[in-house]
Amino acid sequence: MPERRPLRRSAAGILVAVLAAVVLAADQFVKYLTIENLPLHEVVPVLGEFLQLYYIRNSGAAFSLGSEVTWIFTIALTVVACIIIWKAFDLRSRLWAVVLGCLLGGVLGNLTDRLLREPGFAVGHVVDMISMPWMMPAIFNVADIFIVCGMITVALLVVLGIRFDGTREKDHVESDDAGAPDIEHGAVEKGA
Repeated sequence: MPERRPLRRSAAGILVAVLAAVVLAADQFVKYLTIENLPLHEVVPVLGEFLQLYYIRNSGAAFSLGSEVTWIFTIALTVVACIIIWKAFDLRSRLWAVVLGCLLGGVLGNLTDRLLREPGFAVGHVVDMISMPWMMPAIFNVADIFIVCGMITVALLVVLGIRFDGTREKDHVESDDAGAPDIEHGAVEKGA
């Protein structure tokens, strides 16, 4: 099977931007539907206890932690978004571009809430609506799904040694080893 050529940097950046825009739009559209159609703080069963809709406005992070310091989450989301955008300029890997684009879209989804929703700029409450009580007590949104899945995938890519240019870390180690002189073999020849 022929090896795929790496993406041009501009193509990788476009892929990141398009995916981020799609995820951001999907997240904000679901939040719009939630605000317009769901009652606040009432369970709406979809699949019994497996999947429920429960509209809340979350001032904190996961499990509403840090509700008093909402502005810190705004700063953290801004920093993460900037790092992803900065790293997107070095991408040549399709897989990394897809992962970072989806992750950026999730981050921007929650950052949009922090910046533009009540009670005010940089301290806005995130709209959450998905509940799966059998799995965890947290209530989350579309952006959260992309953030969690993106972070898990980033961790896997790092563990597997896949670099931003699409090559594997082990390929670089093997090529470095192939170019290095064989010290033990050279020592044996000199001693013979």
